[in-house]
Amino acid sequence: MKLVLATHNQHKVGEVGAILSQSVRGLELLGYDGPEPIEDGTSFLENALIKARVAYAHTGLPSIADDSGIAVEILGGSPGIFSARWAGGRDNIANRQLLLSQLDDVRDENRAASFVCTIAMVSADGEVSFTGIWPGRVARHEQGANGFGYDPVFIPEGFEITAAELEPEIKNSVSHRSLALEQLASYLNQL
Repeated sequence: MKLVLATHNQHKVGEVGAILSQSVRGLELLGYDGPEPIEDGTSFLENALIKARVAYAHTGLPSIADDSGIAVEILGGSPGIFSARWAGGRDNIANRQLLLSQLDDVRDENRAASFVCTIAMVSADGEVSFTGIWPGRVARHEQGANGFGYDPVFIPEGFEITAAELEPEIKNSVSHRSLALEQLASYLNQL
């Protein structure tokens, strides 16, 4: 089975490939070099579908795309779908610094957050989606060199270290993306 991953983010390509290759036999995950769609949806699901639909239209092959971000409880779920551009651009360091400054005077017990990932798949058979939620809290400072995005400021539930301090194999077994991908893998294995 050939499946196109509709992203230009090489971190996601590596992470998704590592997770899916363990669960779906005979899967060939292909990169995507087509046009970048305009993500103007109002939810993780809408944005994931926009990307998957564009990739499917461009390649004619079953396509998956994800939309993910961090949702901070005290900020009403923000940055949410705006996570990648929270500070006005696609600068992970600036995004993290802005988030930390917004929570500077917030006590630890009020720093609850979740990483959310919705994966959409578009194929000749229609459209399906899967969502994974990884609860935790926002750290006070950046820590760790693994991962990307908000990983250095996110402490997953059950851990005392950030997602960026977790070994990639551990992160890939418990993250929001892995939870959504497990659901996708189960679906693909039934085809």
